[in-house]
Amino acid sequence: MSCPTKTRVTRFALVGAGGRAPMFLDPIAGRFKEHCQLVGLCDTNPARVQHHQDRLVEKFNYERVPGYAAADFDKMIRETKPDTVIVTTVDAFHHQYIARAMELGCDAVTEKPMTIDADKCQVIWNAIQKTGHKLRVTFNYRYGPGALLVKQLLSKGTIGQILHADMEYLLDTSHGADYFRRWHREKDKSGGLMVHKSTHHFDLVNWWLDAVPEEVFGWGKLGFYGRENAQQRGLKVDYEHYTEAAQQGMTKDDPFALDLTRIGADSRKLYWEAKDIDGYRRDRNVFGGPITIEDSMSALVRYKTGVVLNYSLNAYLPREGFHIAFNGTHGRLEYQEIHQSHIITGQSDQQLGEEMKWESQCVVLPMFKKPYKVPIPQAKGGHGGGDPLLQEQIFSPTAPPDEWHLSAWHGQGSASIMVGIAANKSFKTGQPVKIADLCPQLAGAVHLSDLP
Repeated sequence: MSCPTKTRVTRFALVGAGGRAPMFLDPIAGRFKEHCQLVGLCDTNPARVQHHQDRLVEKFNYERVPGYAAADFDKMIRETKPDTVIVTTVDAFHHQYIARAMELGCDAVTEKPMTIDADKCQVIWNAIQKTGHKLRVTFNYRYGPGALLVKQLLSKGTIGQILHADMEYLLDTSHGADYFRRWHREKDKSGGLMVHKSTHHFDLVNWWLDAVPEEVFGWGKLGFYGRENAQQRGLKVDYEHYTEAAQQGMTKDDPFALDLTRIGADSRKLYWEAKDIDGYRRDRNVFGGPITIEDSMSALVRYKTGVVLNYSLNAYLPREGFHIAFNGTHGRLEYQEIHQSHIITGQSDQQLGEEMKWESQCVVLPMFKKPYKVPIPQAKGGHGGGDPLLQEQIFSPTAPPDEWHLSAWHGQGSASIMVGIAANKSFKTGQPVKIADLCPQLAGAVHLSDLP
C-alpha cells in the first residue's frame, strides 16, 4: 500500500506591516493554513510588526511569527527561508524588496502598484531576467463578478469591435480625502493617484480590451485639497494634524478631521500608538502642506489595437464609484459600480454613514435594438467579492483553472503603471508620451495576453 502524498507547505515572509498586510496574513493564518506558513514579518516600525504578531496569535491562535527590522531584511530571508516574499510597503520601495527577494532566491507577490516610475520598473525587469523568479501583482478588481461579466461580454463580441472607451472614477470626501492625510500625498512615495489608484483602473481596461497601451496625453492639477486652495476659498488652516486638534475641540466643524484615537483598535495600534517610533502621521490636514500629488486628473490613452480611452479621476466628490462605457461597431456596453464610502484604515460605520451601499449595473445597448440589463452574480468578500478569489489563486494549491487569465504578473503590472507614469510625465511636459520610451519591454506586444 502506498502512503498518501503530503501536500507541500509554501513558506511566506511579508515586508511592510501596515494596513494592507491583513489582506495576505489572514488567509495564510486562517483559510489556507494547511498549505501555507508565515515565517517572517519585516517593517521599519517594530510596533507595527508586534501588532501583527499579537493579532495573529489572538485571532488565529497562530504560532508567534519572527519579526525583523527593515535593515534586517536579508537576515530574515536567510534565517526563515521563505519561498515567496509578499511586499506591502510604501509604493516607492516595492522595487527594492522585490529585486532583493529574487536575488536571495525567492519569488515575490506585490500589492499594487508594482512600482511608481520607469527607472524602478526597470530594476524589477532586470531582477526577473537575472534570477528567473516570478512576480505576481495583486489586481483584485479583476476578480469581482461585475468585472468578469464585462470581460466575458466583450470577449464574445456582444458589441462588435471596440473602438472607444470612456471611464470616469469618483473618489469621495472620505476615501478620496484619506489619500491626502497619508504618505500618498507625496508623489515621490506614491507616484500620485494616477499611479497608486489608477493602476487598478488602467489594468481593468487593459484586461477588458486585451490591449497594450501605446501613447498617453494627460492633464492634472491640485485643485481642491492643499493650503493654497483652502485659503483661496476662505478656509483657515489652523492645525497640521487632526488628532490633537480634535482633542482640543478645534475640529468640531471640520468634516475632514480624523481622530486616530477614535478609529478601530487595529488601526489605532498601527498608526496612533506607533507614531512616536518613526514619526509617521496618517492624520495630516488635507488642507495643510506640502501636498505634491494631483486631485483632479484626465488622460487620453491610445492602445496598439487602435482603441482610445478617455479617462478621468477626481478625489473630492460627494459619491464614490465608477462608470465605464465601451463603444463598438454593434453597439455600446455600460458598466457602473457605486461603492460604499470607506476609509482603508477603518473608521466605524457610524462615523461614515450608511447612505451609499455597493451596487453595480451592466447595460448593453445594441445597434438598432432595445437595450437590456445583464444580471451580475452576487459575491461575498472585500472589493465586491474579488479578494477571496484572488487569495485563493495566491495561496491554494488547488485553485480552479484561471480560465479568464485573472492572474497578473510583471508584464501586465508594467502595462498598468506605465499609463499613469506616462500621464505624470505629460502633466509636466504638456506633450504626449509613448509607453515604449518608458518601458521598452512593452514595445513588441499588441495584446495584453502576450505579456507575462
